[in-house]
Amino acid sequence: MDLRNIAIIAHVDHGKTTLVDELLKQSGAFRANQAVAERAMDSNDIERERGITILAKCTSVEWGETRINIVDTPGHADFGGEVERILSMVDGVCLLVDAAEGPMPQTKFVTSKALALGLRPIVVLNKVDKPDAEPDRALNEVFDLFVGLDANDAQLDFPVLYASGRNGWAADSLDAPRENLKPLFDLVVRHVGAPKQLARKDEPFTMLATTVEADPFLGRILTGRIESGVLEAGAAIKALTREGKEIERFRVSKLLAFRGLGRTPVERAEAGDIVALAGMTKPTVADTLCDTAVAAALPAQPIDPPTITVTFGINDSPLAGRDGDKVQSRVIRERLMREAEGNVAIRVADTPGGDAFEVSGRGELQMGVLIENMRREGFELSISRPRVILREENGERLEPIEEVTVDVDEPYAGAVVEKLSLRKGELVEMRAAGAGKTRLVAHVPSRGLIGYHGEFLTDTRGTGVLNRIFHSWAPYKGPIQGRRQGVLISMEDGDAVAYALWNLEERGKMFIGPQEKVYQGMIIGEHSRENDLEVNPLKGKKLTNVRASGTDEAVRLTPPVRMSLEQAIAYIEDDELVEVTPKALRTRKRTLDPHQRKRESRSAMA
Repeated sequence: MDLRNIAIIAHVDHGKTTLVDELLKQSGAFRANQAVAERAMDSNDIERERGITILAKCTSVEWGETRINIVDTPGHADFGGEVERILSMVDGVCLLVDAAEGPMPQTKFVTSKALALGLRPIVVLNKVDKPDAEPDRALNEVFDLFVGLDANDAQLDFPVLYASGRNGWAADSLDAPRENLKPLFDLVVRHVGAPKQLARKDEPFTMLATTVEADPFLGRILTGRIESGVLEAGAAIKALTREGKEIERFRVSKLLAFRGLGRTPVERAEAGDIVALAGMTKPTVADTLCDTAVAAALPAQPIDPPTITVTFGINDSPLAGRDGDKVQSRVIRERLMREAEGNVAIRVADTPGGDAFEVSGRGELQMGVLIENMRREGFELSISRPRVILREENGERLEPIEEVTVDVDEPYAGAVVEKLSLRKGELVEMRAAGAGKTRLVAHVPSRGLIGYHGEFLTDTRGTGVLNRIFHSWAPYKGPIQGRRQGVLISMEDGDAVAYALWNLEERGKMFIGPQEKVYQGMIIGEHSRENDLEVNPLKGKKLTNVRASGTDEAVRLTPPVRMSLEQAIAYIEDDELVEVTPKALRTRKRTLDPHQRKRESRSAMA
């Protein structure tokens, strides 16, 4: 049987996972009466809730005499560590572009990686049946993008299909019949070459580990493409580091191939196929698995460096240990080390005290997903504000700059430009994007974007779309103003009282409701002024023996502001923390004792 390996790459929400659903259905991977969840490839709970792909996943379909291995990749640059490695496993890419939005920053990110590897993309203009679709404009923008990314002549001569992934059709032109995805299947078989590795069947077995996962029954599982030779279940092989140093010798306890949505045990796999294998304890991503006679490691794709750091610490608040069962620093460290092993875009370092860990990654979303996973597993944590990683070069301090692309309704463009300039951003481009929208492109320091997304949605009344991608390192641009407002801090421990909160409403917005547990040093609201204010949320109504009209009226409270995990992490300042437990999210001062806080602020000013 012929073999093709292809990755589907696109910007967030351009329809990758939905298209893969249809490819699986139309190739007969599902029975006609089989119940299959929508976006079947997004198997992780957080992926389903947020509607985004976080982990790259493999599947395979059969079309005629050809088996096509398909990899669904994440669109967010925060999870770019996945994309880079996955592309080294395939021989072609299917670039999906929304016919209304055109190429977006993450389209640029994944396409640049694919072109650099010499892959020849197939361009699919998706969602052409949308009312605001402009396929011709989108196609011209794709061509301009390829030219800007230094594509060679063969890559610029790309085939184009017009499609609607949701409705399950693709066509060679806008006038062609819109029946099914047969044109896409045929084009993949025709345009993407068979794996070059097929010619190396007779050489010793080698394979580069691309993803790692832990299975409760099989233990550690590594996935990758066989670069040469043949692998059989039960074979004795070894693992090498990037430098060629031997890590471990082991026997392949299970060899799994991707068939439809599942993984099927097979006895034998040949060069070019994408497989998963179990039996090892030490090898990880970017290591070479090979025959015992092989001495040289396969070249591994370099990974873009992390740009932000967050401190994960133990939860030491008065309410610690009430919700979660994993609260010790040793358990937190083990979990973070396990994450860093499988996710090459994350780095973990110990701090001098031993109760906290510096976790570096690509962005706030990536950190938010890791913290959310940990709290669902029963962890309690205290999380610091994200800090941008700076580097020194020739005695000059450099900071990461991101290219921000904003699509916004014309009336709000001025407010967005003003906010970006306050955050030391430089406007690079401003043009009309059709249907009363304006597209802005700006270069903004990464630290200026921490916490901006919520403010951006407020400024644009929820209609704006903001995308960002790492652009370059540039000289440090000086201090950036942080949060304007101070906070309201509880001065007592206990349960909040409705009457006290009602009295505090004129002081600012509340983050808590009545009967919620509070403690000294916990942030319970945002002050209407710039200074922090200590307040008492437990102060009940003084009772007298005199009844007056209106005394017994029920207290009517404004609903409290509830922040999501990412909003809370972005909201806090350097002297504050987010307390994360399986059931609660609380913001607090790093130092809970008010007298100690005053002493620390005085010594910081001295």
